[in-house]
Amino acid sequence: MTLIELIENGTRRLTEAGVVFGHGTTNAFDEAAWLTLWQLGLPLDTPLDDPADNPDSQQKVPVSLEKQAQVAALFDKRITTRQPAAYLTREAWLQGVPFYVDERTIVPRSLIAEVLAEGTIDIWLTDETRHVLDLCTGNGSLAVLAAMAWPDVAVTGADLSPDALAVARINVDKHGLADRITLVESDGLAAFQADPAHTATGQTACQAPQQFDLILCNPPYVNADSMAALPPEFRAEPNMALSGNLSGGTDGMDFIRPLLAQAPAHMTPDAVLVLEIGHERPYFEAAFPTLDVVWLATSAGDDQVLLVTREALESFSLESSVR
Repeated sequence: MTLIELIENGTRRLTEAGVVFGHGTTNAFDEAAWLTLWQLGLPLDTPLDDPADNPDSQQKVPVSLEKQAQVAALFDKRITTRQPAAYLTREAWLQGVPFYVDERTIVPRSLIAEVLAEGTIDIWLTDETRHVLDLCTGNGSLAVLAAMAWPDVAVTGADLSPDALAVARINVDKHGLADRITLVESDGLAAFQADPAHTATGQTACQAPQQFDLILCNPPYVNADSMAALPPEFRAEPNMALSGNLSGGTDGMDFIRPLLAQAPAHMTPDAVLVLEIGHERPYFEAAFPTLDVVWLATSAGDDQVLLVTREALESFSLESSVR
């Protein structure tokens, strides 16, 4: 078999098996190409177009029987385990940047990566933007991309899961950003709350909450009905990274409610919060009907990532308190 024949065969197998995509690819051919090229040790940007159009094309290069068997075994594993391809290859790409990933974290695919790469939120930042928080950092991909986008900022990546933070550490070190990215274990914003401190006279004073100029957050937000309907590939990911109902709710907003209430205390006066909510806009708007937000355009539409200012959050909190 040639390389292109292996990929086409893999495409048929994935299609017939009914596997689900969404962890770096959106269709059977792209996933088959990814798995095949990775197993053969070829770059993922290896030319696959017709040799008549591209003399560097690899599509008709013969593959040894031994290598064919290795590729077939990888497709067997993808089909039988229903694990996302990224867990099998131990690598995922976001905005052209490679990240290590394994079963300890969700596969990175946040649409916030797009607004970072495209500079969509730059107009909301100021010359004083120096401290960025990536809350629910997972494998650290958004923290890394933020540090790459703004070389003058210090980034804090926070997550409740020590396992996720261990993976994030791999990626921070992989990209040489240990001097600019700090990783913190935190249940939401708990690690950044005001702490009592003892003065030289022995009296207790209250240190102010830690504040940030920008908060990025791709939280668990999937509602209960959607969680129940998730295909196996998504169920292979950590439940705590997906379900927004772990405090007993059903609308997916269990993490987001306290976040929006607590966030203003951790935002500088001109700070903004960028929040991903996926397909949950109806639930979000039902939970926060009067909150003034800006919806950001992404490749998935303009209803999945929002931006909210500290001022809007404070106004919403005041309005809610007098109801």
